[in-house]
Amino acid sequence: VYALIAAHKTTLVFVNTRWQAEFLFQELWRMNDLNLPIALHHGSLDVEQRRRVEAAMAAGKLKGVVCTSSLDLGIDWGDVDQVVNIGAPKGSSRLMQRIGRANHRLDEPSKAVLVPANRFEVLECRAALEAVKAGGQDTPPERTGALDVLAQHILGMACAAPFSADALYDEVRSAAPYRALSRADFDASVDFVATGGYALRAYERFAKIRKTKEGLWRVSNPMIAQTYRMNVGTIVEATMLKVRLVSARGASKSGVAGRVRFGGRMLGEVEEYFVETMVPGDTFVFAGEILRYEAMVEDEVYVSRSTATSPRVPAYAGGKFPLSTFLAAGVRALLAAPERWKTLPSQVRDWLNLQRQRSRLPGRFDLLVETFENRGRHYLVAYPFEGRLAHQTLGMLLTRRLERAGLNPLGFVANDYALAVYAVSDMSLAVKQGRLSLDDLFDQDMLGDDLEAWLAESALMKRTFRYCAVIAGLIERRFPGKEKTGRQVTFSTDLIYDVLRRHQSDHILLRAARADAATGLLDVRRLGDMLARIKGRIAHQPLAHVSPLSVPVLLEIGRESVGGDASEALLAEAEEDLVREAMG
Repeated sequence: VYALIAAHKTTLVFVNTRWQAEFLFQELWRMNDLNLPIALHHGSLDVEQRRRVEAAMAAGKLKGVVCTSSLDLGIDWGDVDQVVNIGAPKGSSRLMQRIGRANHRLDEPSKAVLVPANRFEVLECRAALEAVKAGGQDTPPERTGALDVLAQHILGMACAAPFSADALYDEVRSAAPYRALSRADFDASVDFVATGGYALRAYERFAKIRKTKEGLWRVSNPMIAQTYRMNVGTIVEATMLKVRLVSARGASKSGVAGRVRFGGRMLGEVEEYFVETMVPGDTFVFAGEILRYEAMVEDEVYVSRSTATSPRVPAYAGGKFPLSTFLAAGVRALLAAPERWKTLPSQVRDWLNLQRQRSRLPGRFDLLVETFENRGRHYLVAYPFEGRLAHQTLGMLLTRRLERAGLNPLGFVANDYALAVYAVSDMSLAVKQGRLSLDDLFDQDMLGDDLEAWLAESALMKRTFRYCAVIAGLIERRFPGKEKTGRQVTFSTDLIYDVLRRHQSDHILLRAARADAATGLLDVRRLGDMLARIKGRIAHQPLAHVSPLSVPVLLEIGRESVGGDASEALLAEAEEDLVREAMG
């Protein structure tokens, strides 16, 4: 990547997350013997710093910029003659958008280099390039209008002027996402804004609109309208804290706020939860610098420059793009067509051929499931190619079913391409003896009672409810002169969530949270489509050893665990041992 930057006039280096941007920028500077002017750009940096980078880029003063999707759109710099995409693009539309940043002039072709990070990403990059060549686009599925967004709109209309429920219902249904909205759901949404719902109507603070003598709905008092304007919006981000650079001599060694020198340059923002994990003296990478955490004062994090060689790196929530359905189908098609492998690097061709010899390759429409033993643990590895979110949901549901079957699952791991469940009991033997049916294990009915039971005990639903409560206006984060911390919002919404689950399980916010989880964090719709596709098409391959295709997902062992009769997961095998067994 460094050589590519050096060989061109101006290069945009795209990555998929802010974490990757910080990491790559640091690594490029470590090897910057030519002292090339390379900058960093992502959404968490201070706006002034981003503007300085953009101005320097427009003036031709930079050789390269490491960036996220913050520079995907609206960039018209003719001097950019190359785009480098680190990792897989996760979607053909995103790749085309990024490629188009290079040579943004009439009658000049754009130039881009894709840098996959592993063999699976090579396949994804090849599928993406073929999709771009064919003009293929990722088309996201149409979503039904959310009830929490509807509640916010109802309150907004009341803040603007008194409204008629009948007229507003007709107007809302004229929008495509709400064309199937029932009058009962609309009335329940109005009632929620007016009372908070059956379980909360005793609390005056939730009564935000009132009915006039003329039958119109108006806002209860002017303060509600003011608070609404401060909180309106449907994007709920993690609570952010400002990062301010202070001098080392002015910072407190103990982290006591009163001893920290005020002032200093603003660097940007980081998530509150990340700062809460640190103690004074911890180091991390941000804004292209290695920083030392000194103290937290209200909504600001005081940091000083550090010379540490092994800093932590900010972990930004929601940073990963899922593999698009369109591109996933392209990867499966490529795997199922060996005659198309000639365009792949020799190492990848050898890897796939070895997989074909030692196991089998995933089909275009079926599901390959491998079972094998390795160092005392038994593995079930499936290759749905449906993205990390859908795979994580599938992993949680499979472990519940395997637990009921008495196979003692220890945990699971997932990436965009595969899913691995590891257990104490021999799953190959269980399938052979008929104690475990893979058709039953992967049946669509797991999206019924199993999913509901998991959601009932999962913290994920509370997190999703928190977002819905903020969007719907049940909980306000900002007030005149003050703002709730993430911890305060969590405490408030968790209490309300528990009350509603006990006393009004059909509350519109609980329904909104379930719908959001299904299409967002859980990707249930995509998982359901996959389970329907593979019904009667599961190809089981029992193996004596680890397969070449399973190595990437097995290297992620330890990221997820599940409770049950089995003990905690054992230590992950060293990478070289796995590769040696699979490829040797």
